[in-house]
Amino acid sequence: MAGILPSPLLTGPSPIDEPRRNSAVRLPLRSTVVELVLGAFVAALVSLVLQFAIARLSISEPSFAPEALAAVSSALVLAVLFLLLAFGHRRSPRWARVCGTWVALSAFSTFALAIPLQATRFYYGGSSVDNGFRLQYMTRMAATPGLADLNYADTSPYYPGGWFWLGGRFANLIGWEGWAAYKPYALAWVAVTTVVAFTLWSVVVRRRLALLAAVVTALAGMLHGIEEPYAWPSAAWLAPVAVLAWHALRRQERAPRWALVCIGGYVGFAAITYTLHFAFAVLMVVLMAVLIGAFRVHQGQRLWPTVRQLFLRLLPIGIVSLIIALLVWLPYLLSTNFLLANPRSAAQHYLPEDGAFLPVPMMEGTAFGVLCLAGLVWLLLRCRRSEVAAAMLTTVLAVYGWFVLSTLALIAKTTLLAFRLNVILDVTLAVAGVFGLLELVGYLRQKLDARYALRISMVATALGLLGAITINQGAIGLALQPSVERAYADYYPTGDNAMGQRDPQKLGSWTPAEVAAIAELTGRQPGHNVLLTTDYKLMSFKPYWGFQQETPHYANPLADYQERAAEIRRWTTAKTADEFLGMLRHSRFKTPNVFVLTNPESQYSTVELPDDEAGKLVLQLKDDAFPQLPNVRDYDVYFDPAVFDSPAFAKREVGPYTIIALR
Repeated sequence: MAGILPSPLLTGPSPIDEPRRNSAVRLPLRSTVVELVLGAFVAALVSLVLQFAIARLSISEPSFAPEALAAVSSALVLAVLFLLLAFGHRRSPRWARVCGTWVALSAFSTFALAIPLQATRFYYGGSSVDNGFRLQYMTRMAATPGLADLNYADTSPYYPGGWFWLGGRFANLIGWEGWAAYKPYALAWVAVTTVVAFTLWSVVVRRRLALLAAVVTALAGMLHGIEEPYAWPSAAWLAPVAVLAWHALRRQERAPRWALVCIGGYVGFAAITYTLHFAFAVLMVVLMAVLIGAFRVHQGQRLWPTVRQLFLRLLPIGIVSLIIALLVWLPYLLSTNFLLANPRSAAQHYLPEDGAFLPVPMMEGTAFGVLCLAGLVWLLLRCRRSEVAAAMLTTVLAVYGWFVLSTLALIAKTTLLAFRLNVILDVTLAVAGVFGLLELVGYLRQKLDARYALRISMVATALGLLGAITINQGAIGLALQPSVERAYADYYPTGDNAMGQRDPQKLGSWTPAEVAAIAELTGRQPGHNVLLTTDYKLMSFKPYWGFQQETPHYANPLADYQERAAEIRRWTTAKTADEFLGMLRHSRFKTPNVFVLTNPESQYSTVELPDDEAGKLVLQLKDDAFPQLPNVRDYDVYFDPAVFDSPAFAKREVGPYTIIALR
């Protein structure tokens, strides 16, 4: 691979988007498809093999040894990449260089992210907070051959399940439960994302620039993106797709159809994995068409021919993305009469601090902040002459526009979850920063004496490597550390955690006993039980169906969260078993056959009852508290134990819980 920095005899690197030879893209269709497929396969394979080896380290926590190994091993991979980029080699065949790049990129992300988790079976974040729902979805897909809601039985899925469905097949392939397969599957996807980003950037910029862009993309993801591994691919790939879309829409001659199909493929992929990125991608492509059309009309071109040309280029993008989206969304669309009877969802009722203010990563006093600042400067200086810069600047403007729209949406008592786009902004600015700094190196080589060319190359390489290592170590040692701690502290369904702790005062220590009690009391497989539970972690580890989701924000709007909560409160008014059984029989919902309630009289319970509810069993529910923080309000409802005093019920005490099964 020839060096990205020029030899001492040359004047400097070419512009980022040097003229193409009568082609809209740098890679032909066949090469692009082959590299996407083979690159993804090699990345997944390398990541899984390395994960298998890393799991054999068995370093006891707490310790800084895993972080040290992660930092050094990933830094060595970075050093090799930068040395090859700076000085390169031309003797190796092209396929060997490309395959070596895939292996190196996969090894970098896997070393950096898998080694800190070497002694835990959990991914970053453990099973806490949002990860509980992700594990629940993964567990559901591993137990279900088709698409299904993560919680509610006989309900069309609302959250796109493409990534999780494939994860379920991965779990089936290796013979693991869904929650256990989540970590290796997610880490493999991070590696695949980096390699695919390299291929996508290779379509629109030179190979060596594409490699640097992929490295920076991986670093940005480690800081902000990889904790949502199902959303990370669509975020990481958006910038090169945006460049391709800008070129395809802007091109006066006929645009290659396969380029439009590829753009539609990306938009469709976003639709089946992360709805927010799908909506943003649609906005971005439409915004590009509007800007290009307005510029052409301003230059004197006729309005309707311009509109017609742009529409005909948007049409295949829309058709392809629609076909892909329907693979996941068709059941929900049919259930809502194609959104004509779509219930209101609380999914967007969340406004954290980083969603209340416009993001300014370029003003952070870190190496990554400096890189983003360089990217912003380059975008502003080059946007009129470089279509790469123009496309990326449009993406940046679209992110800020989304923030404005999200703020205006507060008037309608909702948001557009704009803070979830911060990772797209970070990736775009960081990659632009690399392009800008490379052009700066070329400018210095042109202005300074040729005798200094080699020195400039060496200094630029050293500073670039130092910056990459700094960002990498910052992610490993600081940004990801709280999530690593949760991955080690959270309890497995075996009743202990990665550090071997088994504390009866921790609710997670009772999970295996709860699972065993439910199995014995019902005599059913988990997938045949519907639970009303105050311990929602059960749903993350076994494919139980839930009568109620833990929070309204992850609840399927078709399931009528508020009506179910009202039904539960009505059940608590029952005084006798016969009255309670009658309520269950006449409920319009599929009622639970297992109740997991807190028993405040247990020595392991920390729940305190009001004086007027003494002796009752407790179920914790949540309500939407938006726009307050936290955005949920916890409240308890109380069941009289007398309603379960019937031969129709079987009961068992398990730690702080009372488990009741309907015979």
